[in-house]
Amino acid sequence: MPTKHESAPSPPGATSSFIDVRDLHVHYELRASAISRLVGGASTSVRAIDGVDLSLRKGEVLGLVGESGSGKTTLGRALLGMVRPTLGQIDYQGTDLGVLPERRLRAMRRELQMVFQDPHAALNPSMDIETALAHPLRIHRLVSGRAEARERVVAALERVGLAPAEQFLTKLPGELSGGQKQRAVIARAIICGPQLLVADEPISMLDMSVRAKILELMLELKRDLELTYVYITHDLATAKFFCDRVAIMYLGRIVEVGPTDEIFANPKHPYTEALLQAVPDPQNRGVPRQLPRGEIPDAAAPPHGCSFHPRCPYGFAPCGWEARDLRALFERRWTAHDESVYEQESPMLTELDEVPAGTERVQLGGTSAAPADAIASTIEASRAETPDDPLWNGVRDISVRDDSVEVQFEPGEDPALLRVDNVDSAVDVDSAVDVACHLHDERFTGTP
Repeated sequence: MPTKHESAPSPPGATSSFIDVRDLHVHYELRASAISRLVGGASTSVRAIDGVDLSLRKGEVLGLVGESGSGKTTLGRALLGMVRPTLGQIDYQGTDLGVLPERRLRAMRRELQMVFQDPHAALNPSMDIETALAHPLRIHRLVSGRAEARERVVAALERVGLAPAEQFLTKLPGELSGGQKQRAVIARAIICGPQLLVADEPISMLDMSVRAKILELMLELKRDLELTYVYITHDLATAKFFCDRVAIMYLGRIVEVGPTDEIFANPKHPYTEALLQAVPDPQNRGVPRQLPRGEIPDAAAPPHGCSFHPRCPYGFAPCGWEARDLRALFERRWTAHDESVYEQESPMLTELDEVPAGTERVQLGGTSAAPADAIASTIEASRAETPDDPLWNGVRDISVRDDSVEVQFEPGEDPALLRVDNVDSAVDVDSAVDVACHLHDERFTGTP
């Protein structure tokens, strides 16, 4: 597959700002059950996007990369006005898409289009290809009659490689292969002359044999039509060859963003390192991989401080340690021991399940029958057993007070995106990268 630099050179003006996203939040409310509401339970919300700052340049391909549930698709839909932000601003050439009335937003959608992940679901199965592609032309009143609409449809089909177009006009989506359907979806996306295409996993549901061809087609369209892309993917291999810049997303936030070559050659964030470690390498099957422990946390109750710290191997004092981190450490301890250890220690730590998120001072033993000295000894035994666990870097003090044990964590802080310049980078690109990690904050490391 040709690289992005060979097939799709950035057009003049690629450094100008095209879309600016500032402090974007998209929250979905989770309504409490009827019984919970009767007893005064409050509803919670899922923070699908939790404070994103991002600039998209005219003529570039920006990749959004991350695990399922990281917020990639929600961010892409928000850029098109398909999802309304809870807070924040999406500035598209001087217009805030987040507050734009639906009528005006509908008119702007001819400039902002999406290529969906599933081409089978993106096309109406009862609508032939000509009708499906002509539909947006009629909605936006870009044609005066059926003859002009057909002419535009034929040109779009030919442009995406469905030629001769006359063979496809009367076909239903069920009569096309997966690759042909995705080409038709792309044709529908470009038929109104858009400026931006948000491509949401556009090749993930296609056969391996056609994936490279679809990406090559999209690069050709970028070059010929001067398109700007937001490419949503979990596939680092395609992001490496297709994107000019990459934004790594985790739990609704961007944790690292920069030029693709620099991100892959010199990852700054531990989560980026973990994603790259997870890529299979048949030539180095014996090389140990440092994959993050556990699963991606619940977006309805994100971790205190840095959202990645419960899984990070480099976590230290300011990362935001809290009671549930201590609970998780003991759960790992209990799975490694006999059941009797769990039965003995679990009753001592019941308060950990009731402490509100973000609490940096925890008291244990107030409702436990175990003496405070026994609880303290249990915690110290766990520390002696796992001295290298990053959690202990965030424990400031463990003290016995009367009939309880107080565990105090270091104050945690939510990391902001910081500019990191790689002066000694061997990569022939602008190596400036923004990363949200305390490991690159001189306030905590002492080194700029």
